[in-house]
Amino acid sequence: MQIGEVAERVGLSLRTIRYYEEVGLVPPSARTPGGFRLYTESDVARLNLIKRMKTLEFSLDEMRELLSVLSQLESIGDEPSARREELIERLVTHRAVAEERCAALRAQLETAEAFAADLRSEISRQRRQKVGQAR
Repeated sequence: MQIGEVAERVGLSLRTIRYYEEVGLVPPSARTPGGFRLYTESDVARLNLIKRMKTLEFSLDEMRELLSVLSQLESIGDEPSARREELIERLVTHRAVAEERCAALRAQLETAEAFAADLRSEISRQRRQKVGQAR
């Protein structure tokens, strides 16, 4: 796929995808003879993962680390080994970070919802007060 189709599929701008290439997160799998970037389904999956990590405010270094762990796990396969266990433990650490950030976002959402409810109540109170004054 060319970059425009990929951008549409993952909901990222062309500029963002090019930036992720520039910083080494998702280089295109190939280029056409004319130099156009070509991406695979695997690249699209990687961009979707980066998009989710960005939502949780993972830094570029954290993203790079997690993507590296996943690539290494994929390359060593399912055979039990000390290296595989080490990589899984690194995944556990990333999962813990993601869960902490989800909890922080939930707390932030609760605060925002309470604020919106307070505003709704104030609007209702002000409208009732206005109706009472008109009588």
